Amino acid sequence: MISAGIDAGAATTKVLLLKDREILGYRIAGTAFDFLTAAGTMFDELLAGHDLGRRDVGAVYATGYGRNSISFADRSISEITAHARGVSFLFPDARGIIDVGGQDSKVIVVEDGKVADFLMNDKCAAGTGKFLEYTAKALEVPIADLGGLALASGHPAGITSMCTVFAESEVISLRAKGIPKEDIAAGLIGSIAQRVGVMAKRMGLRDHIAFVGGVAKNAGMRAALEKELGVTLAVPFEPQITGALGAAIAAQGSVRLVTNRPVVTESG
Repeated sequence: MISAGIDAGAATTKVLLLKDREILGYRIAGTAFDFLTAAGTMFDELLAGHDLGRRDVGAVYATGYGRNSISFADRSISEITAHARGVSFLFPDARGIIDVGGQDSKVIVVEDGKVADFLMNDKCAAGTGKFLEYTAKALEVPIADLGGLALASGHPAGITSMCTVFAESEVISLRAKGIPKEDIAAGLIGSIAQRVGVMAKRMGLRDHIAFVGGVAKNAGMRAALEKELGVTLAVPFEPQITGALGAAIAAQGSVRLVTNRPVVTESG
């Protein structure tokens, strides 16, 4: 059975095709302002790349911020549930998930592949990819370079504000004082890691933690979080697709969790 999962996130939309245990392929692109168009275009492109049509897909499940906008989906599920299913498929021993996305951050407690509890920060940009985006702009560096800069720092700068607006002003002030960009980057990433770490500790996460979401691609953030929590985080081969993967798994009804990694035939 072929199923599809669509994660219509606030910043990016992810579409994934799953055949039994095999990930056939996936697409990731910016959401812009139209969840339905973004999802529909990627879905059709993905199908065409595998010589498939919509009639070949048994079920389509949607998740994410814009899930209710995906009118061609058969059903929608919460992103909390979707991430738990997706991460448990990739890491059957996972007991917790840290998801830092573009607009929110979530900490999920997992028991036997199911959600036991969760905590979400969706009221403030602090601790999200949007915070990094704004501060990278203030540093005048590409956001993709922020993690590398942070890792090169020997003396992280103290960042006292976690408000996006004030932090941006603080970055400008630190630059005016001649503080190296790498030290400012390390301070910014460290402040986010501390905030997210507080959430994780509050939920009792101690080991077997997966780190997902777009920010999980930031090597500096991963290192800072591992230091903050004192653990080694499990990061998927593509940390942005776990929601879409979980939705596709749910669409198949029941997929047995296995200890080996699923086969991936496409990485685009």
